[in-house]
Amino acid sequence: MTQPPMLALPPEQPLAMPRQPQHAKGQKSRIPLRFWSTLRIWGARLLLLVGTWQLARHGVDEMYVVMSGELTLIQWVFLVLFAINFTWISFAGLQAVLGFLLLVKQDLFGVRCIHDRLPGIRTAILAPVYSEDPARVAAGLKAMSGELAAKAPGCFAVFILSDTTNPNAWLREEHTFRKLLADASPDCPIYYRHRRKNSERKAGNISDWVMRWGAGYEGMLVLDADSIMSGATMIEMARRLEAEPGLGLLQTLPNIVLGETLYARLQQFANRLYGPVFANGLAAWHGYGSNFWGHNAIIRTRAFAEAAHLPVLSGTPPFGGHVISHDFVEAALLRRAGWGVRFDTDLQETFEEAPPSMSDVLVRDRRWCQGNLQHVRFLFARGLALTSRLHILSGIMAYASALFWFMLLLVGVVLTIQAGFTPTDYFPEPSLFPTWPVFDSERAITLFALSMGIVLLPKALALLGGLLSLRRCLAYGGPVVLTLSVLTEVLLSALFAPVMMLAQSQMVREILTGSDSGWKPQRRNDGSIALTTALNTHKWHMLIGLSAAGLTWYTQSGLFYWLLPVTCGLMLSAVLSWLSGMMVWGKVLRFFGILGTPEERRQPGTVRKVVELEPRLQDNIGPSPLTTLLTEPDFRRWHNAQITAPAETSARHNYDADFLLAQAKVERCEEIAKLEKWFTPAEFMAFLHSPTLIDAAAARHAR
Repeated sequence: MTQPPMLALPPEQPLAMPRQPQHAKGQKSRIPLRFWSTLRIWGARLLLLVGTWQLARHGVDEMYVVMSGELTLIQWVFLVLFAINFTWISFAGLQAVLGFLLLVKQDLFGVRCIHDRLPGIRTAILAPVYSEDPARVAAGLKAMSGELAAKAPGCFAVFILSDTTNPNAWLREEHTFRKLLADASPDCPIYYRHRRKNSERKAGNISDWVMRWGAGYEGMLVLDADSIMSGATMIEMARRLEAEPGLGLLQTLPNIVLGETLYARLQQFANRLYGPVFANGLAAWHGYGSNFWGHNAIIRTRAFAEAAHLPVLSGTPPFGGHVISHDFVEAALLRRAGWGVRFDTDLQETFEEAPPSMSDVLVRDRRWCQGNLQHVRFLFARGLALTSRLHILSGIMAYASALFWFMLLLVGVVLTIQAGFTPTDYFPEPSLFPTWPVFDSERAITLFALSMGIVLLPKALALLGGLLSLRRCLAYGGPVVLTLSVLTEVLLSALFAPVMMLAQSQMVREILTGSDSGWKPQRRNDGSIALTTALNTHKWHMLIGLSAAGLTWYTQSGLFYWLLPVTCGLMLSAVLSWLSGMMVWGKVLRFFGILGTPEERRQPGTVRKVVELEPRLQDNIGPSPLTTLLTEPDFRRWHNAQITAPAETSARHNYDADFLLAQAKVERCEEIAKLEKWFTPAEFMAFLHSPTLIDAAAARHAR
């Protein structure tokens, strides 16, 4: 007798999740006031604020003296741009100093202990996916759920939340995940849900889960498709959430792993060495007003349902409509409702992967840039905490600063060339005495050195922190290898930085003129692109670099050499982009130990398990998933059993053109290959949501 197909989801446990307004009154904090903790947090904030103010004021005063005399309009523009950029780097530099001091403290006195007690709350692990490689997702979830089933039976359940809109990708997901669900331990079950319409993107994906199953789980641990976390870390996060009833969200610092290409290894090393310095600095002044990065964090489900259903903004994209970068705003809404949001840097075994090339980073950044600039609508929203506004401002500046730097360079070049072509007027007004032009070159060089020192300070402190700790130093390959790695990272980052600056400036310009980013799937492993593609993508960057180099060489040879670090990166942008996604250069550096990380030298158990499982979980569905669906009865029955709202039911109540066209094509076509070509993507999705049409097509094929 044929067994009924297994349902991929448990019974629903609905939880109300009212949509929040953009403006609302802030609620009293639910975190009990602790004197020493509060004193420490406000002390860090005061030091950071005063230090940034003093350093920025000194830099701006020095620049004003350098351009002493009566400033022209363009000089005032230069001074304002300099003030914005210098303040921004001063804040980042002093935050790194704070983080370095806390890192040294951790080395001397250790970090918080992790206990063996099981959590007393149930936690759902949510893995949103969108056209991802199902084998990689399955490997990560199988490794993590296996650890949780062994260490904390009955405390966790995994939900794969698919928003995939490509029909073939959806079928590949189902074919892979069906086996994953069947093999999962009942002590940590794995479930799978696919949404036909991916409204509100990831935020809508999570909200849909909360409203359908949220009442059954006190906590929800949100992952990305490439996230990896050890069972011990997830258990500890659940314990910490349980221990503090006023805590709404706990964010960890993910370390990048499994980077193979040149650019991925560059990001991986920078994240691993510099990340703790920045992270400890952030955590010091955040307190319970921290931020959310969208993944590798645990959230109190009830708090999220009550406070964090995002508002729909008036107007159209890119600044109106649904909130794109949901995480910053969700953290701000939780904080507005009085819930604590904390960033714990001592939780170590939390990982993610990096985009494999510069072009992949730019694709991701285009979406992030639009989302962060859209946050200007929340910057002055009523009821938000000061720390939440600072997080939103920092997100905006992460991309707006690129435009400010570009404008500063442009205005500086114009001023220099203008000075070279403009004759000096010693008597601008009738006078017996000349007005001598003043430019304090010694002060200018000192100010430039100060600026570069502040920019490089976080990296220098991270290197010093690595050298001071014998354990950390050996984990990076020893003092010589660690120093060479930092120098390599600084050199490569300096070459990539001008390209990123121009690209991000272009993104800001596009968004300000009304261009919407859409939502493109992200590549995870192979970042290789053809050289011709790189040349076409970066032709304007190369042209700007060549033009700037030629103009300054012809007009001001001294300026040519000053700008060479910028123009060199731009002129080589296509080659850099082409090389960035290549694995061969990553392997060369790995052979010599350059840009290596502790996790690469001694791979954590969960990461190693994922690497081992991924090849085994590669599916044999073949080039035509539709053929597999129509020729494998068990898979077809399983797929049909998951359809909760059949397309034919919807078509009876509403006019569904895609379903009707799909129905007509099924009735007229007996060859699967031809049917696949006849379907449009929308018709294909309507077909896949109709068990009646699927069974009819399978029957026609069988004849």
